[in-house]
Order: sequence, then C-alpha cells, then structure tokens
Amino acid sequence: MYPFFGNEGFVAKCFLLKSDLLSYMNALHAEYMHPSQDYRGAAVMPRLWKERVAKIEKLPEVIEFNVTAQDQIEGARGYVNSKDPGYQLIREISLPLVSYISVMQLTDSSGATLYYWKLFADFEAISDKREALVFTYGKKGVEMPIPEPKISSRQKEIRKARQGQGIYRDKLLSECPFCPITMINDERLLIASHIKPWAVANDIERLDPKNGLMLSPLYDKLFDRGLMTFTEDRRIVLSNWISPMNKARLGVKDGQFIQLLPLDTARQSYLQFHRSSVFKG
Repeated sequence: MYPFFGNEGFVAKCFLLKSDLLSYMNALHAEYMHPSQDYRGAAVMPRLWKERVAKIEKLPEVIEFNVTAQDQIEGARGYVNSKDPGYQLIREISLPLVSYISVMQLTDSSGATLYYWKLFADFEAISDKREALVFTYGKKGVEMPIPEPKISSRQKEIRKARQGQGIYRDKLLSECPFCPITMINDERLLIASHIKPWAVANDIERLDPKNGLMLSPLYDKLFDRGLMTFTEDRRIVLSNWISPMNKARLGVKDGQFIQLLPLDTARQSYLQFHRSSVFKG
C-alpha cells in the first residue's frame, strides 16, 4: 500500500466519475431486482436501486475525496479510511462479495499525483452465488446430501449455456464458425463467449446466439473480464486497466479493425451493454 499511496500517514487525493457509478449501477440492476444472495434488507433491494441511482444522478461529474492511512492497524494488510462523502458513497453502494474496486495512480498537468477509483461488478461471483445452494439439516453443523431436484430440459440447456455448451454453442458456431481476430476455425480451440454476462442476462438472452461471439481463449478472457470490447464500427478497444507493457504483448492494438466481426443489429444491442456496463474503460 505505501509504495502506491505514499509514506506512513499519507493523505491521498482521489476521485470518482459519476458516469462510472451509473454504469456500475446499471450492471447490477438484475442483481438488485433478483438478488443472488441473502443481503440484509433484500426485500427492499429494488427500491434501493432506484434511490441510489437517483442520488448518483444529482452528483457532479467528478466526485473528489481524500483517503488517509490507517497506520494504527497492525498486520500484513493496508487500510485506508475517509469521512468524505465520496468515500462513504462507495461503502454505501458496494455489494458484498460481488463488487470490487480498482484504483489507478495518475499524474495531472501540474505533476501532482491523483488516484482514480472505479467500482466494478464481479459477474462470475454473481453466477457462482446463484448456483451455490447449500442444504443443511439434522444435527447442528452437520451437512447432509439430498437428492438434486428435477430440472426441465430448458433449465438444463440454460446451465449448459453458462459453460458455452449445448444448443447455444451449436447455434453460435453456425453463425460464427471462427474467431474473427485470429481466424482460428478449430472449434476445440474456440470459446462461446456471452456478450451480456450470463449472471445478469435473462433466460432468453442466455440462450440467444446473438448474445455471443466465438473467440480464441486469450481474447475470450479479455472480453469476458471487460478488458477488451468492440466499437459499432468493428474496432477493438483495450482497457486502460491493462499495463502498457502487457498491451504490447496481446497481439492486437487499440483501434484495430476486425473486418469479420459479426455485428448485426441484435449483437450491436448486446455490445452496447458490454461497452457501458462490462468494459473497464
């Protein structure tokens, strides 16, 4: 922590962007409407979403705050704190286990150091929470297995779709038989990647091949983690949260035109969500 923020007793000047906060809330809309875990006050989550979005919309475009070192706390971890409204807003709208914060160190035109904070939704964690059903009964502390409930064929297909398998993958392969970046067409080396993440898609979207791209593993990982996206005119955009050194190693560049990227009207709609709520710009 200290090499990043400064020496012991530091006071770091930080900021949030209102547009980032609105994108974060939009990404978590489905989680607020249909919670994946037993949040305290889960029954009022839909109302909380509306209230929090309304609160954010009233804020300035840039929300500034300071954080200070908590040097009095011993241990291997580093801690910061702040009484400023911007920091308290982060504490208010972060959801346990499915939200995380990234901080980027910047330098302004005068040479001063600033810290750009951005909240993200962890779509993989949301997916895991939705499927983590634990049944406990009998003596305290003893977990007993029970038979898995019967599920419909549609539910089975939805489960397969999360893994990029089944009918979803077959239909997507028929539309996109190769990775448009590498041109690899061996389906064993391709991943059926959802554009709008499985965790926040509805059942129709999860099985819709228009909500997918066939990508080689590296580019699937970049796309899935929001570290790469595509513009409406088929150009690659790489996240600023990738270091310049690693960007140079990826084999693609910002603005690179991908001629064979399959972008019809339906995929454009899904990609708009990806750009606004998944991509880490």
